Amino acid sequence: MYDQTRAQQPADRPRAAGERRATGPEPLIPPDGREEIARRLGHAVNTFADSPREALEEAEGALDEAAAQLATALAARRQSLRAGWAELDPETRSTELRLALREYRELTGRLLRA
Repeated sequence: MYDQTRAQQPADRPRAAGERRATGPEPLIPPDGREEIARRLGHAVNTFADSPREALEEAEGALDEAAAQLATALAARRQSLRAGWAELDPETRSTELRLALREYRELTGRLLRA
């Protein structure tokens, strides 16, 4: 039987009781990481007129950090997804496997839209 509530929850992080689910998928980079990267990029933009080379180096560093955090988050998400189905009995109901496929499709779609 399809469990809509379970299907809507991220597999890698259970929600606490009473916690509201944000609309859309959970960000791959944690909020504190995104804020720091955005701060660095904003600083680069704001200091470009005074020191263009340093601003570009800072912007490059922000991009490198974003890419590294994204790669780390994707690797963790992939590992979590695989752990959810790789060890299942081959006779497992197709529902469990369908949910895993749905997660792969959603994550890959997000990457293709980025």
